[in-house]
Amino acid sequence: MKKEESTVEEEVVNEEVIDEEKLESNQEEKIEDEESAVNENAAEEVTKEQDLEKKLEETTNRLLRIQADYDNFRRRTRLEKEADAKYRSQRLAEELLPAIDNFERALMISPEAEEAKSLLKGMEMVYRQLQEALKKEGIEVIDAVGQPFDPHIHQAVMQVETEEFEKNVVVEELQKGYKLRDRVIRPAMVKVNV
Repeated sequence: MKKEESTVEEEVVNEEVIDEEKLESNQEEKIEDEESAVNENAAEEVTKEQDLEKKLEETTNRLLRIQADYDNFRRRTRLEKEADAKYRSQRLAEELLPAIDNFERALMISPEAEEAKSLLKGMEMVYRQLQEALKKEGIEVIDAVGQPFDPHIHQAVMQVETEEFEKNVVVEELQKGYKLRDRVIRPAMVKVNV
């Protein structure tokens, strides 16, 4: 009986050992499953993190481009407004220049009658007022006679040969030229020494 008892005991012990091995094996499998699940989750999180970082970088770049475009737009708009303000009187000046030319021609006459002289004085006063108004707006007469010929501000309509002036110098002004600050409104019509 002792043998039977010992066999039964051995069987029980063996069953317990087997159960423990199964339990350990199951636990190891569970641990491996959990580790692989954790690794998969970690890999998914890394991928999600990389995707989010990429989207953030793209959004940041797009924001910077939009901001640069907006800054360029503001700068262009400011420059256009400045140019409009700077040259606002150009069209008016272009319209007035023929009238001023006629005033200058009328002032060249030398009247003999007293009434004509007083009329001439009145015209001179109006002419001076026009000149002052133009000057206030930044419109100036281009100096021509005695200056070196510059095709940007002079329009040569005749060439003459004279020893009074050096070569390529303006000898006579046929029509006054005007400029608005740094922009030529009308070039001066001139005779140039060759």
